[in-house]
Order: sequence, then structure tokens, then C-alpha cells
Amino acid sequence: MRVRVREISIRCLDILGALIGLFVSAVPVFVIGVLVKKDGGPVFFKQERVGKSGTSFMMWKIRSMIVEAEEIREELVDQSDVEGMFKMKDDPRVTKIGRFIRRHSLDEIPQFWNVLKGEMSLVGPRPALWEEYEKYSEKDKARLAVKPGITGLWQVSGRSDLNFNDMILLDLKYIDQRSLWTNFLILIKTVLLIFPSNKNGAY
Repeated sequence: MRVRVREISIRCLDILGALIGLFVSAVPVFVIGVLVKKDGGPVFFKQERVGKSGTSFMMWKIRSMIVEAEEIREELVDQSDVEGMFKMKDDPRVTKIGRFIRRHSLDEIPQFWNVLKGEMSLVGPRPALWEEYEKYSEKDKARLAVKPGITGLWQVSGRSDLNFNDMILLDLKYIDQRSLWTNFLILIKTVLLIFPSNKNGAY
């Protein structure tokens, strides 16, 4: 019964937060969209990710890279700065406006729609790519016990400054301590980290 109450309360927070997020971000998304559109490509970018229990869903972002980013990606995989997942601090595919919105996590705004649909939560483990999931150990797969989140314990604890094993440990710690209050505290910390980008580990 306690677990059910927890899940219902977290889902209510997700719906409320997603609705507020979509409303508040409408004007910023329009402005960013105009700037992103200047290079002739689409404003939004979607990518297949791994959800709760290994399900598949399409995650949305504001496009922060050149249009040919996915084709070029294969040439850059070996240069990842984070073992276990593809992350480059100086990714040559990122556009000028893209670098700004990624630094402040503004490219994640469309994921409020994923939250509203029930595919993601406001707080949870980072949504993995299928190529990353295929390399997971059984311990790593335990992070899929809950919905992936827009933000999470990993994101507010250093993000890309941490290695893959640190991310897994933080995800498992979050799942073990998961509650409405824990989610609320992580959301508050996320908001406080959006603007001092030199401290949030985002790139």
C-alpha cells in the first residue's frame, strides 16, 4: 500500500511539473527554436531510448547539433570522454546556440512531453541508448527498475564529470531512497544548477 501511495504521489508530481514546465517554457522554446532554425535544420530532435524495464520510447530534445550529427557520430565514438556512454566535452557536432542550450540543459525542455505521456519521470536515471544498454551487466540493468528522468541524482552530483560506474551507483542509490520528498529535493537542486553551468557538469 505504501509503495502504491508513493508511486501515485510521484506520478501526480510528474504531471503537475510537466504541465507547469511546458507552460513556462513556451516562450523560451519559441525564441530558441528561431535561433536553432537559422541553420536550416529542424528545431526538435527525437531519439530512441531505453525506458523502464527495458521498454523502448522516443525521447525528444531541442536540436543542439548539426543536421548530420547522427551520421558523423560513428566516427567519434572512440573519443568519448565518459566510459560506458558517449559523451564528448568538445563535441565538434554541437552548434554555437547548441553549446549554450546544452550548458544550461535547455535542450531537455521537450522531455516534459515524455513525462506527461508517462514514458519518463521528472526525476530518475538518465535514459540510456540501446547501444549502451546492450553492454550492461545485470547490476547495470537494475537502474531500469524505474522510469528514466529529465534530471536525477547523477545529474545533480556532477553529471559528465563522473564516470559510468559512479552513475550506476548513484542511480541505484536513488532507486533505494526514492520518495516524493527525494524527488522534490533533486528538482530544487536541479533548478539551482541550471544557470551556474561551470558547476553542473553539463556539456
